[in-house]
Amino acid sequence: MIKKAQLKQILLDNRREIESYQIVHRDIVTEGFNCYVFVGVRRAGKSFVLYEKMQQLLREGHVWNDMLYLSFEDERLMGFTYEDFNAILECHIEMTGNANPMLFLDEIHNIDGWEKFARRMADSKRTVWITGSNAKMLSKEIMTTLGGRYIPVEVYPFCFKEFLRSRDIPCDEQTLMSTTGKSMLMREYAEYINWGGLPESVNLTVKRNYLSSVYQKIYLGDICARNKISNPNLLRLMIKKMAESVKQPLSYSRVTKILSSVGGKITTPTTSSYIEYCEDAWLLIRLHNICAAFAERETNSKYYFIDNGLLSLLLVDPTTTLLENNVALSLFRKYGNDKDNERVFFYNQNIEVDFYVPEDELAIQVSYSIEGSDEAEKREVEALHKLPKALSCKRRVIITYDEEKTIKDEYGVIEVIPCWKWLLKAQ
Repeated sequence: MIKKAQLKQILLDNRREIESYQIVHRDIVTEGFNCYVFVGVRRAGKSFVLYEKMQQLLREGHVWNDMLYLSFEDERLMGFTYEDFNAILECHIEMTGNANPMLFLDEIHNIDGWEKFARRMADSKRTVWITGSNAKMLSKEIMTTLGGRYIPVEVYPFCFKEFLRSRDIPCDEQTLMSTTGKSMLMREYAEYINWGGLPESVNLTVKRNYLSSVYQKIYLGDICARNKISNPNLLRLMIKKMAESVKQPLSYSRVTKILSSVGGKITTPTTSSYIEYCEDAWLLIRLHNICAAFAERETNSKYYFIDNGLLSLLLVDPTTTLLENNVALSLFRKYGNDKDNERVFFYNQNIEVDFYVPEDELAIQVSYSIEGSDEAEKREVEALHKLPKALSCKRRVIITYDEEKTIKDEYGVIEVIPCWKWLLKAQ
């Protein structure tokens, strides 16, 4: 059991720390509901979403007596169990006299049985915001336990607008019309494409060491240790192969064959489990082929990494791969990543189209450049020219690094858009 005196000290310490944080506003909508579960990869900034909300409440006239914040990654809470949850409420009442505070509970998935407490708090009509790094928090089993009382919200690393905001770089139309403003934005754009948007990495001069430490924590802690993987080297090789194959569909059997040839015997079910573990830890996000049969759709997918910085660590020649990965992340941010309610796909049947969004009838190709190469332009345009014969397309787009024009055909216009402009408009 956690001692109350220690728990009270932690609660008081947290208040002072939260007030001192400089927060970058996140473009995350949380209106009209009391209970949220914020999920995402480690270090994506989920905690700062809670901090921003608490700072906002303080500005609006609330006081700390109205709120209770606790992080379950605090080493002082070592040994905390489900039975200690009530002690949190008791300590707050003893300290403040308020028996119904708003609850902000960070990385709560570290405590076995957390979902029972979360449901009880929701049943009592409290305001509860909780975070966790494990995507299994969104599994059918746990969401059934929560009884639909919580709205899940995905927290990704910074989008491009948030990245610029954190760097105090303006991106309004007037700034982009000036030579200096556009040049500054393009410099930041290159940094964002190459090193991603994990919030704590943004203002580091040298990012690789930080990103490597985050990757190792995800790889060794969130994947290997949590799932008791006996051969971490095979997992390491698999993740490397997934990084090299970001732009192409990759089947379980293909991955299994490659791993067996370089790292030792492995079965297809084990490969499938390894990939699922990476998804659970929010390292990988899966994209299905919209025109494939069910079995192939599940076993032959494209995979993207949750952050370009983490992906960069695993690539030798990353340029085009990072561009497509960033476009994928912009779509997942906008449309979501619910495995049971898919909204973003790729198309692969005779022709290949990188992304297709059914609800907006939007088709997207990604190419670093189509200028100066008739073959590259023909390849990208031809796929978008043929797709309307198979799927309805209201909008067709080719996203490049920094090229812009329009191409007309019998179905209308194909827009060629720089990725930086797409990112600013899409998010």
